[in-house]
Amino acid sequence: MFVIRLRFDKGTLLLRGEVGTPYGKWDPRVGCYRAKAMHYRDVLTYLEESGVPYRDEVPDFPPLEAMKCSVELRSYQRKGLDRWRRAGLRGFVVLPTAAGKTYIALKAISLLRAQTLIVVPTLDLVDQWRRRVADYLNVEAGAVGGGENVVKMVTVSTYDSAYLKAEVLGNRFMFLVFDEVHHLASPSYMQIAEMYVAPYRLGLTATYERADGRHALLPRLVGDLVHTMEVEELAGKYLSSYDHEKIYVELTPEEQRVYDREMNVFRRYLRVKGIVLKSVKDFHRFIMRTGRDRNARQALLARNRALKIALNSESKLDTLAKLLQAYRSKKILIFTLHNDLVYRISRRFLVPAVTYQTPREERRKTLGNFRSGEYKAVVTSQVLDEGVDVPDASVGFILSGTGSTREYIQRLGRLLRKVEGKRAKLVEIVSKQTVEVGISRRRRRKRKTGKGE
Repeated sequence: MFVIRLRFDKGTLLLRGEVGTPYGKWDPRVGCYRAKAMHYRDVLTYLEESGVPYRDEVPDFPPLEAMKCSVELRSYQRKGLDRWRRAGLRGFVVLPTAAGKTYIALKAISLLRAQTLIVVPTLDLVDQWRRRVADYLNVEAGAVGGGENVVKMVTVSTYDSAYLKAEVLGNRFMFLVFDEVHHLASPSYMQIAEMYVAPYRLGLTATYERADGRHALLPRLVGDLVHTMEVEELAGKYLSSYDHEKIYVELTPEEQRVYDREMNVFRRYLRVKGIVLKSVKDFHRFIMRTGRDRNARQALLARNRALKIALNSESKLDTLAKLLQAYRSKKILIFTLHNDLVYRISRRFLVPAVTYQTPREERRKTLGNFRSGEYKAVVTSQVLDEGVDVPDASVGFILSGTGSTREYIQRLGRLLRKVEGKRAKLVEIVSKQTVEVGISRRRRRKRKTGKGE
């Protein structure tokens, strides 16, 4: 009897036997049909329903291991897991930072008991997930990335490594977990979803929208949004209650003079060219223009210089000095956009700094000392915004940031881990009469309406 041979080939499926499926195309280079690996389950279903005999040579799974799950889910976490299961074991869950998205994934792994690849943005998160797998599933996770290449029943990889090794890892897992799943929609990383055969997929994030609109690709890559909750729905019971405050400060006279001069260069160009910037897409079109228009580039550079003055003003540091004194008994996180401001704050107030330039061991030591209470404050740029398990803090000061809702939610989430009697506080320090006022308003407005990044 004629039998179709189905096998994995560098991130794709080959069907040898001159029988096609709706998911593949004839490839004359190899003389058979080829389909994207992500259609593996669909191809099998089609062959079975068509009554076509086949031999499945695709899987190369690592051996299963005995695991013992100690995860106890909260009601909203159970609801997210149940909705994901009803959606065919595909989809993504949106919950605030500190709401325990990780535990939903760990419970899903224990229920499926299938070979699993957990994909994360950073090496710090690789370490963090491996510890969680060991603590809550009682198995040792493999790792791909950062010089390691050990594949086990449960394996953790960075997005970079999962992408670069897709041709050899694509047929080794049945379940994909995407932490910070919004990364998956980028032009390169989306190929992870396409080149792996895993039929079961779970995405986790605090905010899935992207400014470039590519989050619209997620349903095809991982499944639909199956469960979401806002900070306000969980604050007080599962997360700490919190207060939010904005403090407006004035630029120094010299800062204001330079700010006005630079912004006038930018605004004059827009006015002369009749350009109106009302949306992110408008701004992206303006950025594209700078590649061919020297004056546009000069205008953009002037705007950037003005923005940097607003975000890093001396008045902010004077206000921060008062706040650090007022909240000296609390554990404090200080957030900025630019590394140079991180180091200015670190030197002036003798506060340990964490940036992308901080070696991993030094970062671990700093956060460990913060956790133990030896350090009362840490200043950081965007490196702690996403995913990293930052020790408990109760007060946060934002001296600068973007208009991104995701950044705001991540920073707020660093303060919301539930502790008896705790009420967290997040303070934004904003320069008056500058574009930073609009930036601050935009990230809050998007958060309330659920729109934007």
